[in-house]
Amino acid sequence: MAEGQVRDLWKEARELGLGISGEVERLESPPSPLVFLRDFVAANKPCIISRAATLHWPAVARSLWSDDSYLCQALDGCDVSVHLTPHGRADSLVPIPPGAPGDAPRGLCFASAFVRTMEFQEALRIIYSTGSPSSPVVAYAQQQNDCFRAEYSALSADVEPHIPWATEALGCLPEAVNLWIGNGRSETSFHKDHYENLYVVVTGEKHFLLLPPTEVHRLYVRSYPAAQYVTSSSSEMGELKLEMVEPKILVPWCSVDPYPPSPEVMADQRTSFPLYFNGPKPFQCTVKAGEILYLPSMWLHHVSQTPDSNGRTIAINYWYDMVFDIKYAYFNFLQSISFSHCTNEPSRMICNSCDVSDLSGDSELESTRKG
Repeated sequence: MAEGQVRDLWKEARELGLGISGEVERLESPPSPLVFLRDFVAANKPCIISRAATLHWPAVARSLWSDDSYLCQALDGCDVSVHLTPHGRADSLVPIPPGAPGDAPRGLCFASAFVRTMEFQEALRIIYSTGSPSSPVVAYAQQQNDCFRAEYSALSADVEPHIPWATEALGCLPEAVNLWIGNGRSETSFHKDHYENLYVVVTGEKHFLLLPPTEVHRLYVRSYPAAQYVTSSSSEMGELKLEMVEPKILVPWCSVDPYPPSPEVMADQRTSFPLYFNGPKPFQCTVKAGEILYLPSMWLHHVSQTPDSNGRTIAINYWYDMVFDIKYAYFNFLQSISFSHCTNEPSRMICNSCDVSDLSGDSELESTRKG
């Protein structure tokens, strides 16, 4: 397939249904199930619903989750999962550790966080303390395996168990409900999920970059060897070391970093990945406290966050099973297509060397993790 044909597809998909402004549509009130299904789910189109959708939640209306003493009392004695990385980017591409065998695209590997279980009060303390740029570790309380119902059930009365209008439209209850507590250094690299995602920010703000499934080629999916952060210290703040996973596992992942840390890295990214940097503007939105983002299945998204005045961001998301219908078949077919594009990469083909249906991160590396 020629690059021009793919660019025409990007343009037509936006013009015919998604919009060309790069903005995500905002709704002032929750949609009816019919409107949500017809205008957004069937159209595979994101939207943001205002605080009107969550004003009856105690976590929002009474600001319960902005109160550390309330959270610590409610979760007293509860153990939670905390992901630790040196930089706040779990499930991301980093340089292969020195001395590691084997070749990899651009000398990078797919690094997963070190996960430690600890009491909630200690987890909250570490999240605060690692928000400083001088901290060698960044803590993020999350576990993408229905962790809200598994680890934070003591808070269940503060939010709804599901989103009623979404449940009726989708014809099912959420398969998983996850909680996310982090500081301003936590960041999630581009990926996609096989779920209809209702993402609710409770405190702080979340910043999303979004690309529709039709633009997957822009992110230069490659297969990277898996690695894991480990520590030999019993201390929560012990030094993290990156080790390659053995036996070798390849994880398909997006190569693009939309926010490179330096002008030199930005120049390299622009040269290596022109389809992203010279393509249409990604959809971009900020989800504020009390708002809900509907993130359609298969959409590629990058997430960063701004903490509240207490130094943290809390969000809860509801994962509903997507329908694996003809639309999914079309997306998979598109993603399997290779086309030539000149870059300074050793490989001249885009999306031809891995199974991009695994881009959600559901791999052998973390069989209990979803998303």
